[in-house]
Amino acid sequence: MDRPAQPTSQQEADLTQALESLWVRFLPQIEERVAVLASAVSAVAEKRLTAAECEAAHSAAHKLAGVLATFGLTRGTDLARELETAFSGEAARVGSSVANLAQSVTELRTLIENRRAAPAS
Repeated sequence: MDRPAQPTSQQEADLTQALESLWVRFLPQIEERVAVLASAVSAVAEKRLTAAECEAAHSAAHKLAGVLATFGLTRGTDLARELETAFSGEAARVGSSVANLAQSVTELRTLIENRRAAPAS
């Protein structure tokens, strides 16, 4: 069986450029999803989280978990999965520490900001 050809330097450069273009294109959506999570955490802290806010946070976290590793943010995917679980059903109302939720969102924002400031090479 033949081995697959190794990518050339040009192919790697083209892939990196394509990923950077996608990063720029999707960054506003990524940041919007983080803002939805931050808003939901604030609502949990104030004990006013609605079912709609909980569902929006769950959906935002799910979408982030699915995309962040593509851009080299595997820790971001892990954090998004934790937030997705926290905002599943009634868990956000009774089982999640506000401090832990807030820390996860803060770390997620930091990872995204660092990725924005220093694109992958």
